Amino acid sequence: MVERERRRKNVPEKPKKSVPKVIFGWTFQIIVVIMFAYVLVYFFGQTRTNIGQSMDTTLSGGDTVLLNEMSYRLGGPKRNDVIAFKPNGSANSHSYIKRVVGLPGETIQIRDGMIYINDKIYLEKKDYTPMTEAGLAEEPIVLGTNEYFVLGDNRNNSEDSRFADIGLVKKDDIEGRVWFVISPWENFGFVK
Repeated sequence: MVERERRRKNVPEKPKKSVPKVIFGWTFQIIVVIMFAYVLVYFFGQTRTNIGQSMDTTLSGGDTVLLNEMSYRLGGPKRNDVIAFKPNGSANSHSYIKRVVGLPGETIQIRDGMIYINDKIYLEKKDYTPMTEAGLAEEPIVLGTNEYFVLGDNRNNSEDSRFADIGLVKKDDIEGRVWFVISPWENFGFVK
């Protein structure tokens, strides 16, 4: 009866696909989805955990964040980016999370609790407590072509580029830009 109805309405019969074509089609679609998911997770979904209080008030100790690794394959970090990096390229160290303040080629110095970039006071967008410890930045520091000066947002409770254990961060040691907090739930959201 269905066949008669189809002929009466001049509806062409759909060609039947062979079993190998159907299997190949499904396999291809599954492979594409798996590859897309891998790329998405690898470049935008790697996680790191913030350790300590050095990034208060932006991040709390124990916050789990997502990294955007792709953005620094296309260009370098910008001032005020929050980044994850391995200090001195140490594969055995945990990742540190800090804010980029100084860019390649700039001269950084901290005097009277204020940041100077190329001998001019750098006025930050956020209101941070003045630094009581200038560390290595008491004297001018000239950044190389692939070096960045980073600070924790909790400036007086942060191990960062002011201290020899961290020092300047090389671009090759940067794992990615921190862009989203996924846990705990009360801190869920984009990183500013």
